[in-house]
Amino acid sequence: MELTNYNDVNSLLARHGFRLEKSKGQNFLIAPWVPEKIAEQAILDGTTGVVEIGPGVGCLTEQLAKRAGKVLAYELDKALKPVLAETLSQSKNIEFLFDDVMRCDLARDIKERLPGLRPVLCANLPYNITTPVLTKVYEARCVDTATVMVQKEVAERICALPGDAAYGSFSVFTRWYAEPWIMFNVGPDCFMPRPKVTSAVVHMKMRKDPPEDVDEAAFFQTVRAAFGQRRKTLANALSVICPKEKVIASIAACGFDERVRGEELSIPEFAALTKSLLEI
Repeated sequence: MELTNYNDVNSLLARHGFRLEKSKGQNFLIAPWVPEKIAEQAILDGTTGVVEIGPGVGCLTEQLAKRAGKVLAYELDKALKPVLAETLSQSKNIEFLFDDVMRCDLARDIKERLPGLRPVLCANLPYNITTPVLTKVYEARCVDTATVMVQKEVAERICALPGDAAYGSFSVFTRWYAEPWIMFNVGPDCFMPRPKVTSAVVHMKMRKDPPEDVDEAAFFQTVRAAFGQRRKTLANALSVICPKEKVIASIAACGFDERVRGEELSIPEFAALTKSLLEI
């Protein structure tokens, strides 16, 4: 059985009485080059332990298992249990956790189930949980790299730099924890059912330490407020968390133009502004 063949996958799902659910963001790959390329560019070997989220029928899982020491795959939909038992019965280095990854302790699971292996994330993330899953992974600081397929629009937001149209709070949040870049795009025809959007594969090298020495909670509060009302200048946007006079003084102390907007600032500049707000 070819796990990316449309007819084979349809027959497989029908045999197990499985129906795709849009509410769970289920879009299965039917282009063999995609899981192969994702697995290849994730740079895996026998010393690698891969965390996968949302394996579907297992086409990416299969490619990961061929290259890595072990794959730990989280699948929310328990109806896929017999499907995966059939498609990946020959792979002995895969462990499935039929649970909601958002309720699991990722760091603990990796420590207990992937001992001695270099942990990485590699997944075709369900569209509807992309941001919360990545946030959980970032904050857990438990993987070395992440190679994920997401909506192209989300990928552009993840990788955006100051001044880019897609640059926002999640761009800053991501770069606080990782160094991301887009590897390649994947068109709608590569999935069943066919989504209305193009996808993209993003690779992220996770940082071992924060890029700036600043109070993290205060930094993110500043960033969120800066992008909360994009049409406003930074002085006006930050007035929701701090007296405007103090904000204006901090902007001046950092040497920024008084009309500067949040989308113009880099992480070091946001860090400097945060420190100034805390000191003035």
